[in-house]
Amino acid sequence: MKNKKNIYTPLLLGIACAIGVFMGGKINYSSSDQLFSSNPKKEKLNRLIDYIDYEYVDNVNTDSIVDVTVNTILKGLDPHSVYIPEQEYDNVSQNMKGDFVGIGVSFYSVEDTIMVIQPLEGGPSEKIGIRGGDRILYANDKALFNLGVSSDSLTHFLKGRQGSNVELKVKRPGQDDLLSFNVKRDHVPIKSVEAVYMLNKTVGYIKINRFAESTYEEFDAAIKALKLMGAKEIALDLRDNPGGYLAEAINIADEFLKDDKLILFTKNKSGAIEKTFANRKGDFEDGHVYVLINENSASASEVVAGALQDNDVGTIIGRRSYGKGLVQREMDLGDGSAVRLTIARYYTPTGRSIQKPYENGNDNYFRDYERRYENGELKSIDSIKVDDSLKYVTPGGKVVYGGG
Repeated sequence: MKNKKNIYTPLLLGIACAIGVFMGGKINYSSSDQLFSSNPKKEKLNRLIDYIDYEYVDNVNTDSIVDVTVNTILKGLDPHSVYIPEQEYDNVSQNMKGDFVGIGVSFYSVEDTIMVIQPLEGGPSEKIGIRGGDRILYANDKALFNLGVSSDSLTHFLKGRQGSNVELKVKRPGQDDLLSFNVKRDHVPIKSVEAVYMLNKTVGYIKINRFAESTYEEFDAAIKALKLMGAKEIALDLRDNPGGYLAEAINIADEFLKDDKLILFTKNKSGAIEKTFANRKGDFEDGHVYVLINENSASASEVVAGALQDNDVGTIIGRRSYGKGLVQREMDLGDGSAVRLTIARYYTPTGRSIQKPYENGNDNYFRDYERRYENGELKSIDSIKVDDSLKYVTPGGKVVYGGG
């Protein structure tokens, strides 16, 4: 009896496999995702990708379709929720760490072009004369405008092998012709605290250009050094600082605030509020601080400025800040890519939301901080018409640059 069972077992397994193969062949791939998904919205997207994969007349890279789809979805949410493709992830992470190989500029992506905020101190671009406000339009004759990619993706054209050359064509405000620069890529040190010195016998000066992994550590060393030199007041320069890690900004604000003072609070979609308080002895709790800001001071910079202003320990000096009051969290998508998704709004201690409106779309939102010089005066780009061929037209109708 035992031997008879052994004879039939392989036969039964074979029949079962054959039935499985037959049933699998009968299942329509276009509806098979119903077995694994109960969300009709996800099912619809999966079905579309399957149709393109199996039925479309030409071979299509559906990975790129997914990337475009994700970017389109995020662009419809808010200006700061962004997708980071797998091939760009390392570069993005590197931007907040020690150093990198590139041309050495910080920039904003404005209407799909690279606008330099400032060349990084000691970097290749500073040495050859690239300035803040320059637009980098071409790199090695490759047009860098109207590409439909994020700021993180644009860095791909600026970074490269150490010692390699890149020919840049730059539009400089106030000049009709494009300028050409040959830049040799090199290691660019990234220091958050770029200047520390005494303005006079009692006022110390600290310039912070970003909030990266090492910012608080650099700041702590700087403020201790200034106290030893006799600083009773601090001028904290956050001009052109686009922000970065919120935790670093909180630690810096804590240096000026006494225990239990509110630094900020956040509110998520369900209305849940999370408050952050100063919780340790700071190095400058008994001194006064002057915070220098401008229209490019954003996010973490505004957290520091708002916390010190609302707690009456800081005087704000300068122009109106950028207006970014959204909190992002980076989330892994499982294939090496990631998304930075807005998860909450933050508010200053008195309950102010500094987030400027973005209901009219990302293009309007981002052009608010761009400035143009005309007749020696600083003009907002809101007064300048920009057409699709990248021709810059002044309010009086003069074509400043005609590109193509």
